[in-house]
Amino acid sequence: MKWWLIALAILALIIGYSYVTVSNGPIEPLGRLSFVKLSNPDFYPGHPHSELFAQQVNKTGSKVGLIVHMYGGSNYRSYQEGDIYIIEVAYIDTKGAGSVSLNHIDFLDSLKVALFGVPDGRYKYMSDGHVYDTYDEMMAHVNELAEEHGQEGPIPMAYHGNARIGNPVLEPGDGFPLYFQILTKTYGIIPAYVYMISGMLAPYFNNPYRNFELGHASQLQYYYNHGLLNENYTEVTSSTKSYYHNLYQSNLAKEYE
Repeated sequence: MKWWLIALAILALIIGYSYVTVSNGPIEPLGRLSFVKLSNPDFYPGHPHSELFAQQVNKTGSKVGLIVHMYGGSNYRSYQEGDIYIIEVAYIDTKGAGSVSLNHIDFLDSLKVALFGVPDGRYKYMSDGHVYDTYDEMMAHVNELAEEHGQEGPIPMAYHGNARIGNPVLEPGDGFPLYFQILTKTYGIIPAYVYMISGMLAPYFNNPYRNFELGHASQLQYYYNHGLLNENYTEVTSSTKSYYHNLYQSNLAKEYE
């Protein structure tokens, strides 16, 4: 029993230290946003995930939010979603395609990153159509945009979390390594671990689409990987949510034809 008390005391100290450190810092970690894609592109004004992130940022009292991804071919343009300005950043892993799923993870490499952080120079970053060669250049861009849009105090940050393949409960999803890197660079490895673990639980409490996403994960992943979730927003005349719902129903019908 004594060892359990000591372990609990150490855990409480770690959590308390992490909370105090992060609460006084420039980045407010919100954790994972979602489990799978609902439509593509999924960070665009009016998309359910975009609106969800804006709502979460708005609750913090901020005017700007940072959402991070793994690079997948987009320009990752920043944009206005209602009262919130959303800054998009994606990491480009120069060693490979990144950890797309558990089947693609180099576990030794992942262990090294977890213990020592991302090696300097390994990642490049895409934001607003520009590739940034260094972490500092990327964060300077983020901070400049935040200042231009009236941000005061820490910038709320989430990682998208969409699992393109595999079980979304087990897969950390889109943007996770960059989220971990930013926390490590900003607060050190111990707070990064604490907010990494707590952040994985966030969508279970904060994502109103969680049951739909998890209940239809394999279908939505199939649709995404076969281009059936692609939308051309310039041709949408109805609300995005209605269009997305109709699109899903249409794709579902195709599967059973």
